[in-house]
Amino acid sequence: MNTRIEEISINKFDLSLSGMRIMNMTRILQVEKSMRLHGQLQPVVARVHEGGYQLIDGFKRFYASEDLMMEALQCLVLEIDLTQAKVLLLSYNRLHQSMEAWEEAMVLQDLQKTHSMDQRSLSRLTGYSRSWVSRRLSLIGKMDEAVSSEIMMGTLTSSHARALTKLPRGNQGEIARAITTHHLSSRQSDALAEAFLGAKNEDERQYILSHPDQILKNDQQYQEEEPYDVRLSSYGNDLIKSIGYVIHSVQIMLSRLGDHRTGMLNESEKVIINPGFGKVSAYADKLKEAINQLQIP
Repeated sequence: MNTRIEEISINKFDLSLSGMRIMNMTRILQVEKSMRLHGQLQPVVARVHEGGYQLIDGFKRFYASEDLMMEALQCLVLEIDLTQAKVLLLSYNRLHQSMEAWEEAMVLQDLQKTHSMDQRSLSRLTGYSRSWVSRRLSLIGKMDEAVSSEIMMGTLTSSHARALTKLPRGNQGEIARAITTHHLSSRQSDALAEAFLGAKNEDERQYILSHPDQILKNDQQYQEEEPYDVRLSSYGNDLIKSIGYVIHSVQIMLSRLGDHRTGMLNESEKVIINPGFGKVSAYADKLKEAINQLQIP
C-alpha cells in the first residue's frame, strides 16, 4: 500500500463516507478544544479519489478545523479502492474503540449491499467473527427508519438502540421519545423497554410512556446512582449534573435544526415556531451572562 503525508486544503476533502459516522457534537467540540490549544496532533486519513481526497478517518478533526477556520490539514494519503477504504473505517477505529456499534453496523450493511457480500465474506474481509458481524447487522436490521435517523444525529446511542430492538418497529419511536425527553441511560432504557413489553393493555403502555420515571423508580434492579465528584460540594455536584442536562438538550436541538426537513417548513409553521426560538435565544443570553460570572479567566 503506497502512503504519504501531505498538507491538504480543506476544500479538497470528499466527505461521502461520513454517512456511516454518527454526528456527535460533544466529541466534535472536545476535539475542537484540543486543536485550538495544541493544533492538529494526528493526521487525518484519506484516499485519492476523483481528483480529490476521500476522507476515511478524522471526521471530527475535519469538522473542528472548519470551525477553527483552518485552511489545510495534515493527511496520510492512501492509494486504495473503495472496498478497502470502508474496511479501514472499521480498523482505524478498532484500537481506540471510537466507533459506536451502530456505525460498525452501517459499514457492514453498506459492504453487504453495495459489494454483494454475505456474512462469511464480511467476516473474512474485516477480520471479525461471523457472530460479531451477525450481531451488528441484526442491530441495524431491526430498527425503525425514523429511529435510525435519531441515532445518526447522535440523540440516541448504540446502547439505546440495543434496548429499542427488543420492541416491534411500530413502538420503537414512542420509547425513543421517552428516552430523549427524560434523558434515560442505556440501562434505564432497557428497563423501560422490558416494562413496555410486559404491559397487559394499552392503558398500561400509555402510562409507561407518560411516566417512565415512576416505572424506573419501582425497579430496584435498574436504579442507578447519580455521578458524584468527591472534590465538589453538594451544590457543585448539582451544577455538574445540570451542565450535562443542558448539553444533552442543546445536542438534541442542534440535531433537529440540522435535519434536512428544516428546509421543508412552510411560512405558517415558521410563524408558529419562531417565538419559541426567541425565548431560547433570550435564555441562552441569560445563561451565558451567569456562566461568565463563574468562569475562571
